[in-house]
Amino acid sequence: MEQKRDDTARDAVPAFDWDPRSEEVQADQIAAYDAMRGRCPVALGAQGNWAVFGHADNRAILEDPRSFSNAVSAHLTVPNGMDPPEHGPYRAIVDKYYTPWRMHAFEPTCRRIAHRLVAGLARDTEVDAMAALAEPFANEVQCAFMGWPETLHGPLREWTRKNQAATLRLDRKAMSAIALEFDGYIREQLETRREARTSGAEPPMDATTELLGEQIDGRPLTDEEIVSIVRNWTVGELGTIAASVGILVRFLARHPDVQGDLRARRHDAGLLARASDEILRIDAPLIANRRRTTREVEVGGRIIPAGERVVVLWASANRDEAVFDHADEFRLDRNPADNLLYGEGIHACPGAPLARLELSVLLQELLGATASIEPAGEEPRRAAYPSGGWSTVGVRLA
Repeated sequence: MEQKRDDTARDAVPAFDWDPRSEEVQADQIAAYDAMRGRCPVALGAQGNWAVFGHADNRAILEDPRSFSNAVSAHLTVPNGMDPPEHGPYRAIVDKYYTPWRMHAFEPTCRRIAHRLVAGLARDTEVDAMAALAEPFANEVQCAFMGWPETLHGPLREWTRKNQAATLRLDRKAMSAIALEFDGYIREQLETRREARTSGAEPPMDATTELLGEQIDGRPLTDEEIVSIVRNWTVGELGTIAASVGILVRFLARHPDVQGDLRARRHDAGLLARASDEILRIDAPLIANRRRTTREVEVGGRIIPAGERVVVLWASANRDEAVFDHADEFRLDRNPADNLLYGEGIHACPGAPLARLELSVLLQELLGATASIEPAGEEPRRAAYPSGGWSTVGVRLA
């Protein structure tokens, strides 16, 4: 009998180190990652993914695409789901859309959107900054960048809600249907521009039209490739920029000293961009990214076999005390090269210049149009994995 009890106890030991979707972790993802970083810096999750928490280990993964492949999806993902040498030519195309002169040209449009939305916020009463500012700003600014009509604002906001809900439920069937729905919006915009050319009219000169003229290896991009590029740009933008705005507003409301300093220096766009990066280092809008091992590797003292899924946790790496002393403190004197907010290596986020432009412009408009931003209402719950940020952000503006 005693031997039987021992066997039962041994068999009951879980074959994983943690469950990133557990209620305990979801209650406060950032706090849970901080705890795991000290207790188990490389952890096998209940879903079979290896989570990496430390800054040095994550940076090593990002700088080694030969050992840690980005080809993790069954669907075409251009270019971030590609490895060298295939990745390079596609990435060269994408990078052309985020040059300094393009950002300069887009800035007035971005500012008009931010100014209008901030001006429309209620004063001296509780406002949910997510619903009233963050979500519409992310939606409208991305549509403007792509050259899409205002008639898509409503459908895309509803699509974003459905996508987040399906992702949270891990409803694969719904996620596939929702992905096809989004691809339909992109294909409709491509077809509109083709029809304009066929009829002799000039299609709008925007990013969507330009992509129709791009070539790879001497041939035009296929519709599937264009749809994948635009999907990656837009889906990431809608969720991550909205989360970023919510995090920034909530942080300023709860740190009046930082708010006052940035308000006094709001005309310095570069300063606001650095401040945004630092706030988003503290509280990540994008929790993680995926890789797949191409060979047996050692990470943080643990052996990970070939073919395993690895999760790079930005939300943990950017709070690693070995790199960021007093990680919860807002400090503009930190080394910006240590901040992995937009990734690193060949797969670093190509849209980082656009994100920084959007967030600095929004901060300028918000700080310039208000005298104070204060917390209001109940403390919100954090967004659930794999999303970062907050579900609601209640504030009072004056």
